[in-house]
Amino acid sequence: MGDIKEEDWNLPPCKYEYLDHTADIQLHAWGDTLSEAFEQCANAMFHYMTEVDYIEMKESYDVEVEGHDMMSLLYNFLDELLFIFSAEPNYIARKVQITEFDKTAFKIKAKGFGEEFQLGKHPQGTEVKAITFSNMQIHENENKCEVFVILDI
Repeated sequence: MGDIKEEDWNLPPCKYEYLDHTADIQLHAWGDTLSEAFEQCANAMFHYMTEVDYIEMKESYDVEVEGHDMMSLLYNFLDELLFIFSAEPNYIARKVQITEFDKTAFKIKAKGFGEEFQLGKHPQGTEVKAITFSNMQIHENENKCEVFVILDI
């Protein structure tokens, strides 16, 4: 766990939405870059699990993931974040920031800013059981990048 600096308090604008999907939830996130779209997708997942306003940014958490292509990279990124929520110390992030995004070697280094999830303090949203590859989409365009991910709930 690391300390949080003053510049870490700047929250990104909300660039994601929830789309209805039978027995699942589909995240649709976007950004100016693919890195921002991945960050927004991670934020959407955490914010779906509890109300974002209740998450305090008390400490940071580092994650590193890799994949063999962009889809597996996105899957592994979200899956690692879901793991740190599901295992001790049940960490939930208010903001996820990608610090390194290697689109050639398919590697991500990121930092989550948040705290340990605590019932009573954090309203329990819908439990996310797993990330899926089902209908996963990644669109990288000049002026807007988008990702679609279905979560098993």
